[in-house]
Amino acid sequence: MNSTSVNPIRVFKRAYFIGIGGIGMSALARYFKQQGWEVSGYDKTPSVLTDALQEEGIDVHFSDLNDDIPLAFKSKADTLVIYTPAIKNLGELSYFKNEEFHVHKRSEVLGMLTQSSLGLGVAGTHGKTTTSALLAYILDSSELKCSAFLGGIATNFDSNLVISTTSKYTVVEADEFDRSFLALSPYASIITSVDPDHLDIYGDVNYFKQGFQSYAELIHPDGFLVMKEGLPLHSKARTITYAIESMSADVSVEKMHFENGFFVFDVRIRDAYWERLQLGIPGIHNAENAAACIAMCLELGLTEPVIREALKTFKGVKRRFEYHIRTENLVYIDDYAHHPTELHSFLSSVRLMYPGKRVIAAFQPHLFTRTRDFFEGFAEELSALDELVLLPIYPARELPIEGVSSDHLLATIRAPKKQILAAQEALHYLSQQRDCVVLTIGAGDIDRIVEPLTKALS
Repeated sequence: MNSTSVNPIRVFKRAYFIGIGGIGMSALARYFKQQGWEVSGYDKTPSVLTDALQEEGIDVHFSDLNDDIPLAFKSKADTLVIYTPAIKNLGELSYFKNEEFHVHKRSEVLGMLTQSSLGLGVAGTHGKTTTSALLAYILDSSELKCSAFLGGIATNFDSNLVISTTSKYTVVEADEFDRSFLALSPYASIITSVDPDHLDIYGDVNYFKQGFQSYAELIHPDGFLVMKEGLPLHSKARTITYAIESMSADVSVEKMHFENGFFVFDVRIRDAYWERLQLGIPGIHNAENAAACIAMCLELGLTEPVIREALKTFKGVKRRFEYHIRTENLVYIDDYAHHPTELHSFLSSVRLMYPGKRVIAAFQPHLFTRTRDFFEGFAEELSALDELVLLPIYPARELPIEGVSSDHLLATIRAPKKQILAAQEALHYLSQQRDCVVLTIGAGDIDRIVEPLTKALS
């Protein structure tokens, strides 16, 4: 929390990552590499992220080495082992735990790293990656600067890591999965939403919301909480609310429209009124995310001109409303949405920007449990499409659940035209589309078809 804190990580000089290819894990791996540490790690499969890490000089392997760990990383005294809770039953993880190494979750390590700075958390079921990237970009564009650990590749930085040697602020994406955000000690935080998710971890909606309440209570009493208006949370810290078209919120976005490639809106800030702010990325939900960042940056002392310019030049996060083709007759957008609320925000924004255009989307459900828990919500949102290509459910860490499948989901969806295709079949089918808006949506491995689809459509 302050510059006099002793960072317990300083005793180590090697970092070994189990699940190094995860977006949050890879940011930490890059951080330690830049600090001069020796870094190595395991992941299940190669990916764009693991390719990038290897190009940066980090050793990555894809088989469970168990007790064949590289000799340099068998020194308990100077090796820090970091793992993602998404990986279970791995020989390497068992080896390090049985040998009593210093083994920590990613969130615990983030908590240690931010002990000597003022942590600015960004939490919420939806929007935290774009919001944290935008917050980091505004701060980096100002005299305050910041370090940041992001949950996505921010286009302005071309990285998920920002390092400042002078700033007292660290932006951290506070992830609710596995209650990871409870390991943090934020000075201030944004909370964007508490829509239920990860019920396989929390058990039910009440426990999920209690997790966010516990996080809100971690915010330092001298700090502040920026919260979407209406969330059922309270904090010992001062609270600032934000919303869209609200007369009661402290910060409100108004008069949203799309103009000359920019999303344009006004912002009412208590008694002040900022007209015609331009946001470099589209979307109603992104205007709301911008409101949260405006509220936080004002509390940190930034001025309207600095914030206004950064909003205009912000380029977003890869796989968040990411344009790949934008012509008069054909638009192709890729998005990470994997929850009904995210689908609603994304598709509503597409309709606002392209009224009257035929919209065809390929959607890959993520996790059997999430598909089961929000089945009706997925069916309702996907029914709004003109045409749907549904991919099989991406299982990630899960085993199949009887009665939960894309076939079952497709039968409930009311889209005028719909079908189930495997990824490569979807790629071939979508590549033939013209005079429409093409979307690829999902948090699994649907991103593997983005580049070949872009080439085919081009």
